Amino acid sequence: MKKMKWLRPIALVAAGALLVAACGGDDDSASDTTTAGGGETTTSAGGSGGDRGNVDGILKLGALLPQSGDLQAIYESLQQPIDMAVKEINDAGGVNGKPVEIVNADDGTSADVAKTSLDTLLTGDKVDAIVGPAASGTALGILDKVKTAGVLACSGSTTSAELTTADDGGYFFRTAPPDKFQGPALAQVIVGDGKSNVAVLARNDSYGTGFAEALSTALTDGGAAVAINAAYDPAAADFKSDVAKVKDAGPDAIALIAFPDEGAKVLKEMVAQGIGPDAIQIYVTDGLQSSSLAEGVDPANTGVLEGVKGTAPAAAPSGVTSPFNDAWKATGVDPIFSSYFYDCTIVTALASLAATSDDPAAIKDKMAEVTAAGTKCNTFADCAELIANGEDIDYDGASGPLDFSDVGEPTSGVYDVWAFDAEGATGNVDTPQISIADEGVSG
Repeated sequence: MKKMKWLRPIALVAAGALLVAACGGDDDSASDTTTAGGGETTTSAGGSGGDRGNVDGILKLGALLPQSGDLQAIYESLQQPIDMAVKEINDAGGVNGKPVEIVNADDGTSADVAKTSLDTLLTGDKVDAIVGPAASGTALGILDKVKTAGVLACSGSTTSAELTTADDGGYFFRTAPPDKFQGPALAQVIVGDGKSNVAVLARNDSYGTGFAEALSTALTDGGAAVAINAAYDPAAADFKSDVAKVKDAGPDAIALIAFPDEGAKVLKEMVAQGIGPDAIQIYVTDGLQSSSLAEGVDPANTGVLEGVKGTAPAAAPSGVTSPFNDAWKATGVDPIFSSYFYDCTIVTALASLAATSDDPAAIKDKMAEVTAAGTKCNTFADCAELIANGEDIDYDGASGPLDFSDVGEPTSGVYDVWAFDAEGATGNVDTPQISIADEGVSG
């Protein structure tokens, strides 16, 4: 991993995002076929893998999102921006002269469910590209199938560092910045608060341990000591011993990297052992940015998490001008990775347009090209006109400049700093957004 630098903070833009992130789920799977820009919806069940045989000039997308499982609560925040993007694309003439089609399927917040749904999308619906899935573990679980099938996939919320080096055959992309950037962002908040001896407690999966490693390294680089870096089993019956280890380390702050279900239980145990938010400063990540979390910790005291701080990929980075951001506010839906899923959809369509093909092998080779080193544009219509005129484009998205690296992910990240209030709600604090980039990359 390249050395990161902390860039100067940039102006705060209130995001108001409420993030719920979790793993696991049930074993049900379904897919809905929706006529692009609205229309009829049908449902189909799971199928088996095989050759898609769908290079027919029509770009067909599969939205593989958590209709069920632990991430079901944020489904609308992910699905609706995809629908908005498809409508925008089709209102501007579609891709290569034909309307984009979209099929909706369940990832179940589970690799097993996602694999079954993906089989249906590939063999029954014959999609060219996937937008999703939502969770890093789910994405890692389907990468082999994505690579073997030769289908493009773009996720707007998978942040695990493991995805950077995973073998995807060049078919997997993500618009959300990897946690190698959010680790230093959270470290900057912690060190900026004067904390010098930090305990890191993370769920034992690709998201948790990868984030913990990035955070611990950045804390040390920032002059703080890591009192303990411990991983816990999110499926454990209780977390008494895990919390006891943290308490015994004697930290002046705790960073908890968790998902809501077990995160609430860990926080409840911290309170029970006297190292809750009223006794020690606790920091969390986007995985716990949920206004329902406090109720899970103490239903009788929604202020139990007051003062707990966290970071999350910025819903609307400062300086970004995109029509999507104003349009999204009008929906009233929480902006949970919404701009990132919108951008996945737009970039995939632009890459197909640049390739003059719906062949995933051709689209993947244009994904990075349309996000960097060309004429700037920030709407599908404007970008499409430039492509039609033979110009290279640099699409700057609703989530900010993308500038995909050679492994198909952003080369920098911008993060909101947020906290729980006395009512258990989350909101951005009066702190500038934090921008983090690889050494030598502007943010």
